[in-house]
Amino acid sequence: MSNTSPTLAQLEQKDTFIRRHIGPGKGEIEEMLSAIGASSLDDLVEQTVPAGIALPEPLKCGEGATEVEALGELKAVAEKNKINRSFIGMGYYDTHVPNVILRNVLENPGWYTAYTPYQPEIAQGRLEAILNFQQVTIDLTGLELASASLLDEGTAAAEAMGLAKRVSKNKKANAFFVANDVHPQTVDVVETRAEMFGFEIIKGAAEEAAEHDVFGALLQYPTSTGEVKDISDIIAAVQAKKGIVAVAADLMSLVMLKSPGELGADVALGSAQRFGVPMGYGGPHAAFFATRDSYKRSLPGRIIGVSKDSRGRPALRMALQTREQHIRREKANSNICTAQVLLANMASFYAVYHGPQGLKTIAERIHRFADILATGISQKGAEKGVALKHSTYFDTLTVMVSNKEDVLASAYAKGMNLRADLEGAVGVSLDETTTREDIVALFDVLLGEEHGLSVEGLDAEVTTQGLNLFLMR
Repeated sequence: MSNTSPTLAQLEQKDTFIRRHIGPGKGEIEEMLSAIGASSLDDLVEQTVPAGIALPEPLKCGEGATEVEALGELKAVAEKNKINRSFIGMGYYDTHVPNVILRNVLENPGWYTAYTPYQPEIAQGRLEAILNFQQVTIDLTGLELASASLLDEGTAAAEAMGLAKRVSKNKKANAFFVANDVHPQTVDVVETRAEMFGFEIIKGAAEEAAEHDVFGALLQYPTSTGEVKDISDIIAAVQAKKGIVAVAADLMSLVMLKSPGELGADVALGSAQRFGVPMGYGGPHAAFFATRDSYKRSLPGRIIGVSKDSRGRPALRMALQTREQHIRREKANSNICTAQVLLANMASFYAVYHGPQGLKTIAERIHRFADILATGISQKGAEKGVALKHSTYFDTLTVMVSNKEDVLASAYAKGMNLRADLEGAVGVSLDETTTREDIVALFDVLLGEEHGLSVEGLDAEVTTQGLNLFLMR
């Protein structure tokens, strides 16, 4: 036994990830290399990676760090981030995650792992939560059949385009209409998918949809700029020409508004994010997707159904397995819902946690704040060159401003992000977490700090109803 104590450098080298690593050892690596005919790992890389894309020298990553050091560096970088209050909307909203869901679902590996539909005997609880998600979707969209979940609103819209092509009676058409008031990120995804499918995309005002020879159309309800309008005539006109109409809808607004199904839509889709799922730096967030029962064989994703077990007792399982991996590639539809099942489960539990009356209270509170903000702008906006673009809305106001850059700079200085991609206007979207203080801060930004408005005063005198009364449930 040596009397020489290890040096500090030697001790630090021992305290590394490699000491705890349980991957293949030196002998196992040499055995695998021998089996594939490579003399070393470097030789394997040279045989595998084309020389044209290989770097001439290793990355300059610096010296290695211990886990504690690496986490310290990452935290130092993270602390430089400035977290602003978001009023951007466009399908992304802040929300309160009930603590019981946060602790027992989001942070519980029993829930955040896949729900294993191929092994329903060990996943009955998770399947029940997804069945509830499907039922919430059916109740709010007014359609007959819903799938377990999809990746996000954009890809759900692309899936709706694919379904429209499969089931439309207008077989000769190869064009799909997208209204110009659909969320821009959704349009981007639809256009990308259409390019791969060889479809033509036609964009224009929603009212122009039936003027084109299309197999389907995509509308937004409420629109991306917040307007709540009756789209039933547009839907009927497209359907009269054998087209399929998909409506991208805001799930929370459907608590108060007539459903897409009531308006005649063939498909309803959107994001379930604002049902208790954090924004997560942009997602993606589980999408909902509903359609007519007659289109069930073309529905993307999975469907959870009620069946019976071997003893004749009620049990849940994956139904209509035509969408799964064992179907030939050209016959299969989308199968991407597993990745989002945790978020769909959270949305399901959020709906159960609050119940119908709780959801209605949340939706009405959001809309009441929008009414208060709209009333204040209407009263004081003219003298400041500020006006509302739309007279109807649920939670989103498009505010026409004469000094857009100044307004955005003022908002940023107060730690707020407004929607900035609108010509001559800013967008303001309210949500479940909106407070009285938020509304006052928005008045300060939009009207100047001498506006003299109070939330309590406006709340007592608000008589406007931003929702189109015809469209209320």
